[in-house]
Amino acid sequence: VQLQASGGGLVQAGGSLRLSCAASGRTFSTYIKGWFRQVPGKEREFVAGINWSGGSTYYADSVKGRFTISRDNAKNTVYLQMNSLKPEDTAVYYCAASAARLGDHYIRLGDYYDYWGQGTLVTVSS
Repeated sequence: VQLQASGGGLVQAGGSLRLSCAASGRTFSTYIKGWFRQVPGKEREFVAGINWSGGSTYYADSVKGRFTISRDNAKNTVYLQMNSLKPEDTAVYYCAASAARLGDHYIRLGDYYDYWGQGTLVTVSS
């Protein structure tokens, strides 16, 4: 499975961006999907996750109510809609996929993901 993230860029605080993560290779529809982000010098952190059907979504407290994760299995793509962006959202965003069934706890842990995209930079100016 190869993951290709896109949609990052420069936006002013309060603005919006939508990230996309397109998958190729093996059947992707049954995989757990997640978005993580990392600032240089800091630990990678979980942002959002979604189960295979899209019926269950999970968010970090810092983005809850502002970000929305969704998926289109027909297009092998997962999205992260980011609204009301803040300067502290500035980071490189990575999409990831896991073949395992991850519950609320493990879906937030990057070590349980099998595949990672290359990252897309989001910069939010104040």
